[in-house]
Amino acid sequence: MERSAYTVVLTGAGISTDSGIPDFRSPGSGLWTRVNPLYFTVHGFKKNPAEFYRFGMGLFQDIMNASPNRAHLDLAELQRRGLVQSIVTQNIDGLHQKAGSEKVYEVHGNMSGATCFRGCRRRVPIEEVATLIFEGQLPPLCRDCGRPLKPDVILFGETMAPDFDEAIKEVRAAELILIIGASMKVAPVNMLPRMVKNLVIINRERTMHDRRARVVIQGDIAQTTRLIVEELDRRAG
Repeated sequence: MERSAYTVVLTGAGISTDSGIPDFRSPGSGLWTRVNPLYFTVHGFKKNPAEFYRFGMGLFQDIMNASPNRAHLDLAELQRRGLVQSIVTQNIDGLHQKAGSEKVYEVHGNMSGATCFRGCRRRVPIEEVATLIFEGQLPPLCRDCGRPLKPDVILFGETMAPDFDEAIKEVRAAELILIIGASMKVAPVNMLPRMVKNLVIINRERTMHDRRARVVIQGDIAQTTRLIVEELDRRAG
């Protein structure tokens, strides 16, 4: 990192589990062990938006209540020091921004708002959606045209968020990509690391890019980022 002129961090669900947000594939605790992924496809939402909200309520509440953990804060610190130029995240929780990070590209969208689905396209803040849900409206409906409101997240079968094009530009400019908490099982994001020669991977399990990486650390993510910051402090001292 000290030698890299341009470092991009790519994060996945694993960086947010310490904030109380479950990942998707961990045995016994991942979201897909409790919820059928079909409800999180654009076809599933179109067919039955009420079921999408019913099964997604737990994740919705987890995200709304979550705070950044040590790993988010450490990455924000590395950005402030100029050692990380940007963050590309698959997460929709907004925790990087809450931790103080800037230049964050959310390739799967986010939970800051919702848009009228195949109706008038009115966009509302997520707080309005939460109010409608807590009032018992499932699915929450657009007050202008009555169509369901869909959170501004990318469902399976949808086109990637506009941030994805910017993320590609960032990765192409990078000398080093640091993958943190990402299983690298979801396309097309899992193809981004192929654009960069130097890879460092911090994850609890193996990924498809381990063989290409210069460094692979399998262990606790927040503990590892803390050790990185402490080592940089030691060298600076």
